[in-house]
Amino acid sequence: MVKNHQDAILRLQTIFDSAVDGIIIINTSGIIEEVNNAAKSLFGFSEEEMIGNNVNMLMPNPFATNHDQYILNYLTSRTPKIIGIGREVIGRKKNGEEFPFWLAVSEVKLAERTIFTGFVHDLSEIKNAEIRLKKLNEELEKKIIERTYELENAVNQLLSLNKQLEEEITNKIKIQTQLKEREADLERGLAKERELGELKSRFVSMASHEFRTPLSTILSSVSLIARYTEGHQQSNRDKHIDKIKSSVIHLTGILNDFLSMNKLEEGKVDIRIETFDIIEVWNDVIDEMYTILKADQKLINTMNTEKGWITSDKKILKNIIINLISNAIKYTEVKGEIRCTLDYQDNSFRIYVKDNGMGIPAEDQKHLFERFFRASNAVNIEGTGLGLNIVKKYVEMLHGNMSFQSEQFVGTEFIIELPTKNNHITY
Repeated sequence: MVKNHQDAILRLQTIFDSAVDGIIIINTSGIIEEVNNAAKSLFGFSEEEMIGNNVNMLMPNPFATNHDQYILNYLTSRTPKIIGIGREVIGRKKNGEEFPFWLAVSEVKLAERTIFTGFVHDLSEIKNAEIRLKKLNEELEKKIIERTYELENAVNQLLSLNKQLEEEITNKIKIQTQLKEREADLERGLAKERELGELKSRFVSMASHEFRTPLSTILSSVSLIARYTEGHQQSNRDKHIDKIKSSVIHLTGILNDFLSMNKLEEGKVDIRIETFDIIEVWNDVIDEMYTILKADQKLINTMNTEKGWITSDKKILKNIIINLISNAIKYTEVKGEIRCTLDYQDNSFRIYVKDNGMGIPAEDQKHLFERFFRASNAVNIEGTGLGLNIVKKYVEMLHGNMSFQSEQFVGTEFIIELPTKNNHITY
C-alpha cells in the first residue's frame, strides 16, 4: 500500500514537473509553495528565488501592489474575478520583460487549509501573430492606396483626352461613346479594388473573433488534461485530446472559409457529397459547444429521430450547425438557455436552434443575411457580420431552406430544413 502511494506521488510529481504549461501553487496569503519547471523557465527565476516569496513578484504594477487585496476580496465575498474562470493577464520575468499569458486558477480545499493552483499558458506567439497580421493588413492597405492613385491618374488622363477629342468635330460622337465605356470600366475596377481593400482590412478583426471559440476550447481542454493524473482517467484525457484535435481542424476550416470568401461569392465552392450519419455529426458539435457555454448557460439537446443517414456535404453541414449554436451562445446572456433540436420529417432533417437572448429588432431583420450586416443592438458584441451570410449560402448550396423567428428581448429561433438525399448538387 505504501509502495503504491509512493508510486502515485512520483507519477504526480513527474507530470507536474514535465507539464508544458507553467503551474504555480500559492497559499491564501499569496506565498508561492510550489512551481514546476515550465513556470521557472517561463519567468526566468530559479525555484529558490520563487518559493517562499509572494506571487506578486511575477506581476507588473499595479497588479503586483493590489494582488493581496484581490485574494482577500475573493475569500471575503467569494465572488470570482479569475478563479474558476480564467483570463488573459500580463506577467513580468526576472529580467523585467513583460509578456501576455492565459491564467486559469483553481481553488483547492485541503483538510486543514486552502491553496490556489494557477495554470500559465504563454500567449506570446499568438500576440506576435496578431502583430504580423496587422502589419500585413497595413501593407495591403498601402498597396490599395497606390492602386487607387494610379487609377485616379488614369481617369484624369482620360478626362484630358476627352477634352482634346471633343475638338475633333467629325469623330465627336464616336469618341465620346468610347470614353464613356472606358470610364465605366475604370469605375468598376476602382470599386472592385475598394471592395477588396475593405475585405482585407477587416480580415484581422474577423480572424480574432472567429478563432476565439476553438482557441478557448483548446485552452480549456489543456487545463483539464492536467487534472486527470490517474491511470484509469486515460479516457478523460483522450476525450479532451480529441476536442483539441477537433478545434485545430475547425480553425483550419475557418481560415479556409475566410480566404475563399471571394470564391464563395463567385460560386466556385467545391462540394463533396457522401452518405453519413447526421446524428454522429450532431452529437460531435453539441459536445464541442458545451465547452464554450457562458457561466450558468444551459444547452438543451433534443433528438426527435432514430434515422440519421443523409447524403450531403459533411463539412458544410457541420459548419452550419456550429455557426448557429455558437451565435446563440454569444448573443444569449449568462444563465440563458439554448435549445437545439434535430428532427426528421417527410424525408428531410430539420434543425432548430432557439435562444432566449437579446433578439433581433424588427427593422433589422430584413437585412440579417447581408454580408457584414450587424443588428443595431449587437454593435458592442464582437462579430464580423459574415456568419449568417455564409450559412445562408451554404444552406442554399445543399438545396435546403433557412428561416428564422425573432423578437427583441425575447429571443431568436433559426430553422434549417435539409433533404436527406442530395445526389445532384451543383453550384
